[in-house]
Amino acid sequence: MTDDFYCDEVLSGKTRVDVVLETETVLAYHHTRPFWPVHIVVIPKRHVPSLTDLGDAPEALLHELMSVVRVVARQVEEEHGAARVLTNLGLYQDSKHLHFHVNSGDPRA
Repeated sequence: MTDDFYCDEVLSGKTRVDVVLETETVLAYHHTRPFWPVHIVVIPKRHVPSLTDLGDAPEALLHELMSVVRVVARQVEEEHGAARVLTNLGLYQDSKHLHFHVNSGDPRA
């Protein structure tokens, strides 16, 4: 197994996910091990290393990804009154596949 959970597990179908929104190039789903009460992950369906390293992905894919993040964040904000959007880079990025977390709520609750 590599350090890309999203390609190795989610996109391969090995790990089943509860889909929130899907386009031809982007997948948003409920996190398999949520940290926050509402925790959605948004990923490109092709391998993209990170926000600062798009690899050979076209810039248009980043625009499509952000469009889905925006739609999901709006839904979370409307349903729960608040939303956070974050991504990790470098040593903070456990899975070396660009992904955004859209979340809401207190993880201690």
